[in-house]
Amino acid sequence: MVSNKGYTRCDGKVSEEERDFYEMKNRACEFYNRNKVPQQIENVLNDMFFAKPDDIYGYLANFFMKLSAPPRISGLNGREIYDSQGQLSVQAEVMCTIRNEQKLTSSAGVSAGHGQWSMQGPDMGKGRAHHVTTGLEWINGPLSELLKGCDPCDQTGVDYILSDFFSARHQEAKENWRLQEEENKEEEKEAPPPPASSKGKKSGEKAIKGASAEKLIPPCVPPEPEVPGSVAVGAVSLAVAKSGALIRDVPLYKHIFALSNQSEFRVPVPLVTLLSCGKSSPGKLNLLEEVILIPRPGQRVKQVISTALQIHEELMRIMNSTTSKNGQPTQSEAGAPVVACERPEQVLDLVAEACRSLGLTLGEEIRLAVNCAAHRLMDYSRGKYEVIAGSLKSPDELVDVYQALLLKYPAVVALIQPLRKEDVDQWERLSSVIGASCSLLCDMSGLPASQALPPALPGVKGQVLQQVNGTKVSDLIRITTENTDAVILSSSHSEPCGDNCLSDLAVGLGVAYVRLGGLQGGQRLTKYNRLIAIEEELAQQGILVSRTTLPAPLCVEDTLADAGISEEV
Repeated sequence: MVSNKGYTRCDGKVSEEERDFYEMKNRACEFYNRNKVPQQIENVLNDMFFAKPDDIYGYLANFFMKLSAPPRISGLNGREIYDSQGQLSVQAEVMCTIRNEQKLTSSAGVSAGHGQWSMQGPDMGKGRAHHVTTGLEWINGPLSELLKGCDPCDQTGVDYILSDFFSARHQEAKENWRLQEEENKEEEKEAPPPPASSKGKKSGEKAIKGASAEKLIPPCVPPEPEVPGSVAVGAVSLAVAKSGALIRDVPLYKHIFALSNQSEFRVPVPLVTLLSCGKSSPGKLNLLEEVILIPRPGQRVKQVISTALQIHEELMRIMNSTTSKNGQPTQSEAGAPVVACERPEQVLDLVAEACRSLGLTLGEEIRLAVNCAAHRLMDYSRGKYEVIAGSLKSPDELVDVYQALLLKYPAVVALIQPLRKEDVDQWERLSSVIGASCSLLCDMSGLPASQALPPALPGVKGQVLQQVNGTKVSDLIRITTENTDAVILSSSHSEPCGDNCLSDLAVGLGVAYVRLGGLQGGQRLTKYNRLIAIEEELAQQGILVSRTTLPAPLCVEDTLADAGISEEV
């Protein structure tokens, strides 16, 4: 115990300087005793004497670190960065006060490239710049003040604050959209009507008659506009999660694992894009945007990547042998070679040929998923899908196309977004005709993650999600918990460069599958390498639970036999 007794000179006189020193000493004694400093020092000195550590001061440092105040967020900093597509995006940096020092603990960014901000052109460029500028203003201003003093390990509390802030901005944006819509309607009323034309009238009558002959399709439900600046919410949430992992001295995936209350560590099955075609390809085929490898169950990630690389090399060899006819293969945004085809059968035949050359049996050792991206193919003026340039199919006719394709290629066991969400009757019919031989997956990347997932379309077994814009870590935890074995986490084509945290999120959230794209480009290979490293780390620690069968939503172990379809392609 530190004594606060003073001393008195023999002549009984005390100078002012001595009196000030005496009072300061008393205040120091009270301060140290109130904080139990003498007791703690005595305890650590006694313990250290018996422990006799080699590093005495390291022992003291470790002891007092345990007594230090928990870190607190001291502020945020927003930075303008470029994503993997060269587009403007936002990075959030989290500053924390740790043992009386302010330190940069983490930084993170999420894709701002979905929806209206991903379009091209000068107007969209201005819109994206406004989106990014608003996000930076949020991070450097109100969000920094709101999160000051928060515990970076309290992800739920931080995301709750972010959610309240975004909800208020969302309501303001909705009111602005409503006023803008009313203003546009007033301008339309004031605009003079177009001059009548007898020739136009006759052609209009013919168009009406032609339209009545065709079955009317359900109109497209326009998505709600994205709130400018929403990318800041997702970036801050992820940056705080990375700070929490750093402070707890655990990898990000283990931090997310603890937040989501998972019970077993399982590495998601990687879905690797082999080929890209679709509307962006030079050929006439629009329908198949991606052909994706579904590996045999029980394989490690490194084995899957090795197999995919062999198939990729064989595909390139075959495609290069026909370069004089179709031109040199290029690379898509998904990180896979682009193939120019006229019919969907050509794409699948190319994959089948590569597999045969490698001695791989389609339908046994590997299976395929196809990302149809049909919502991008609808010609609304005609009410049909432009499956092939110049070849239009009604929703019912498109179902027939899929049925014939799956009968010929039974190794295709999953279709992603085969129809628009509005074509509910055709989803139900497609599910009925394909039976258990194929899983239907719906791409929900455009849905704000703060909302609950809508009721599943008929026959849909799983949802594909991306972390974009305002998607918070807590949103991903909630969705994957509420929809166990029904979520596939997917990367975006416009993610921040060098960020591999999607692999950590996929493992920590416990999703069954993760779609990281093809094997071309460092951006995607960084994520695959991180997934391999996590798997090896878990295996070394003896806590990795292996998968012996393909989990939902792609449970297709016995479906080919049950359907009575030949596995040969």
